[in-house]
Amino acid sequence: MLLWAAAALLSVLASGGAQEDFQAAAKEYGVPESVLLGVSYLESRWDSHDWRPSVSGGYGPMHLVDAEAVPEAGQHHTGDPRGDDSRPMSITHPPLTMIRQDEQTLQLAARLTGLPVERLRQDRAANLRGGAALLADQQRRLGSPLSPDPLAWHEAIVRYASASFANEVFDVMRDGVERRTDDGSLVRLPATPVPALRVAPASDTECPATLECEWMPAAYKRFGKDDYGNHDRLRSKREIDYIVIHDTEGSYGGIPSLVKNPKYVSWHYTIRSVDGHVAQHVLTKDVAWHAGNWDVNTRSIGIEHEGYLAQGGTWYTEAMYRSSASLVRYLATRYDVPLDRAHIIGHDNVPGSNADSVPGMHDDPGPYWDWARFFAMMDAPIEGKTSGRSVIIKPDYDLHQPAFVGCVRKRPGKPCEPHGATTVWLHTEPRDDAPLVDDIGKRPNGASTFSVYDQSARASVGQRYALAGTSGDWTAIWYLGQKAWFRNPPSQPTAVRASGPLVTPIRDKVEVYGRAYPERSAYPRGVKFQEHAALPYTLHRGQYYSLGQTLRGSYLAASHFNPDKHVMVRGRLRYHQIQLGHRVMFVKADDVRVVS
Repeated sequence: MLLWAAAALLSVLASGGAQEDFQAAAKEYGVPESVLLGVSYLESRWDSHDWRPSVSGGYGPMHLVDAEAVPEAGQHHTGDPRGDDSRPMSITHPPLTMIRQDEQTLQLAARLTGLPVERLRQDRAANLRGGAALLADQQRRLGSPLSPDPLAWHEAIVRYASASFANEVFDVMRDGVERRTDDGSLVRLPATPVPALRVAPASDTECPATLECEWMPAAYKRFGKDDYGNHDRLRSKREIDYIVIHDTEGSYGGIPSLVKNPKYVSWHYTIRSVDGHVAQHVLTKDVAWHAGNWDVNTRSIGIEHEGYLAQGGTWYTEAMYRSSASLVRYLATRYDVPLDRAHIIGHDNVPGSNADSVPGMHDDPGPYWDWARFFAMMDAPIEGKTSGRSVIIKPDYDLHQPAFVGCVRKRPGKPCEPHGATTVWLHTEPRDDAPLVDDIGKRPNGASTFSVYDQSARASVGQRYALAGTSGDWTAIWYLGQKAWFRNPPSQPTAVRASGPLVTPIRDKVEVYGRAYPERSAYPRGVKFQEHAALPYTLHRGQYYSLGQTLRGSYLAASHFNPDKHVMVRGRLRYHQIQLGHRVMFVKADDVRVVS
């Protein structure tokens, strides 16, 4: 123990700067330095984020929350989230922006420290003192001494955030962390000999043992004469092909009133930003209405994350990323879902169910969701090969800061603040002043834009595309039936070579679909045939697209409140899922040739 303490002291003296601020704050308020470092790491990874608020209004390394900084809610589930032609559904009810009084930790930290709110919001040493004061206050409220033993602080951390958050803090302490923060400071948390702690999720929930999950059931209720909401219950387990990542476009405080409204929509889980707390709303065997495409709904699990896609200056906490990664890895193992970007997709990767629905499909979680970091947390890092006929998009999140506009809704032409992002812009030619490629489905009456909400000419981290050419620092991929060029200089690459199966059309004008529905002969009497509605894209000879999976057509006929009347139609028609543009889409297997 003495050797470990000496090593820790040497690391503090060697680092200076932020490390000394952590040490001073911990000493002033009697909090073990390892506890303060562990809590702060889960809140912010020790970064200041240029003193901009997080998606839940938290500032600085200790994520001190100010309700006034919570962004205005956006319109999230609009249009037809069910995406079923046989029973269209219109949603207009917006999310609510709310925050509980006990979550406003910035003001409490100001009272405990005597420091001005503004200083806590923009000074690192003050921010750390505020966090240390909050932890010490929780320990005193428990009637516990300010012990140097980190384990004695477990219950205080639980009260500070949640049980699963506290256990993650101890995991961080046990493993140890070292990183250079966004202001250049080197901070070290040496590996600390603490036990691995676990929680017991609520008995009704489907969560890994590392997460404290809450059961917050979605409404399942009739309304009107023939309709009901807000999900479909099934009698038996279903096959899962996708896990869909969403953001809420509103704060966590508004979630209970929305998910319990039978006239709204549903999703399976919500994850809170401030501490990574997880609430489950729909059993995974049941179909939630979240993706805007009925075929994807019937074969997916939807997870909402507290956040706003356009808030480039805001940030998601480490706690939320870790909870989400733990949950997705658990679900992927349970349902045998591959951990890749063909199966773990964003709402912005879900295809329109028909041509009319494509322009209104959603754009979350957007370009600021750090896919590479997310997959690394699931022990499935996004990696390429030394050679191959494909490329995987993979810029460095922190260094790659493409220009966007429209982060402020009322000023759509205003440039967004510089911020790390996961997408690359796609041009018609290998030069910066060339026009962006067009998406005739998303924007049928206009050219692609640099809006943060417009993914018409963007490719995202982890997505694999067929290589179409190179020219100097530029790389071309096949994208929506055309060659699309993006900057990929060797000094700061934005993509890596990859291998994997491709498909190429066997004739010109091959149609593309947003749903993998069965052939007409597969439908039993009494179930209406669902048309194979082609999307406004066609493929031509000589083009190549990455193959994500092959599946047979299926359709769930679920128009009754009584699940016993649901019918699952399974056909023989085979489809290939391809990465056509920013979204995944489907081609009939007989229309293309697979290139291994």
